[in-house]
Amino acid sequence: MNNLNHERLFSRSEAAIYLGVSTKTLAIWASTRRYDLPMVKIGRLAKYKKADLDAFITRRTQGGAV
Repeated sequence: MNNLNHERLFSRSEAAIYLGVSTKTLAIWASTRRYDLPMVKIGRLAKYKKADLDAFITRRTQGGAV
């Protein structure tokens, strides 16, 4: 087995659940480039890295203690 540390990719459905939005919303964001949310295209499939989803959440977080 190769010892490469590859991050598991989330499907669009899994990413939508993780972010609390619909798969349709993610598709619209991707096509309109509304947000800077990187995705990996594998054929017709859109895949998302957990680190990118977490970074997106961090960038979109507002308020709270400083």
